[in-house]
Order: sequence, then C-alpha cells, then structure tokens
Amino acid sequence: MRHGCSGQPIILALRLRDTHRLAHLGRSPGAVASPGPADMWVGSIEFDLLLGDVASLKEKRSLVRPLIAELRRTYQLSVAEVGHLDLHRRAGIGIAAASGDHAHLIQILDAVERSVAARPESELLSARRIIRNTDD
Repeated sequence: MRHGCSGQPIILALRLRDTHRLAHLGRSPGAVASPGPADMWVGSIEFDLLLGDVASLKEKRSLVRPLIAELRRTYQLSVAEVGHLDLHRRAGIGIAAASGDHAHLIQILDAVERSVAARPESELLSARRIIRNTDD
C-alpha cells in the first residue's frame, strides 16, 4: 500500500469509464493502479575530506568551491558542502543522484568517488553511500 505525504494511505480507484477508455486504447485497467515511474533509484554519497596546507576558512573555500563546481559541471549532480563548516582543514561534501537504472547509478557514484579521491589537494578520509529504490 502506498502512503502520501501526510502518512495517510493512498487509495487508487478505477472508475468504470476509465476501464472502458483503457480497453478501447488496448491497455489493461491495471496500468492505472500504479502511477509514476516503474523503477527509480536515488543515491547519495557523503565525503569526509582532509584538506592539505590550509590555514584559514578563506583558503578552505578556495579549494572546496572549485571542487563542488567541477562535480556539478562534470556529472550534473546535486552537490553541496554539508559538514565541518567551521573547521579549516576538513570538509564534508554531499552528492545526490537519481537514475532509472541501478547499475548506472552505481557507475556514477563510483566515478564521482574516483574523481574526488584523485584530487591532490585533499585526502579522502571516508565515503558513505546510501542507495534507495522507490520500493524501499
């Protein structure tokens, strides 16, 4: 059973005229009972970075902003600085992506992780992934 934003169950009803119209178009009435995408995968990855020779928040910003801009431009993902905002040698970067294919989502997250790990001005301390399906 599906639930709406308020937590109340959504009841999908099929009216008789809808059944007739779908039968006329060659579709089964059950096609209306499951609206939306058939399968959607949403993934996020959070990086904990140790920045190199950084002595101020201004220097940190000069390293983190280009990294965020490059990830957005290259992979067209949602990217934001999400952690360690007051520490000048640490940065938390969060990334979110959606895909219709699980394998494609994994490829994207792998490529992003390799890209972040390859940057010489920072050390990747950890990467935490969360992957969810619409059925979860």
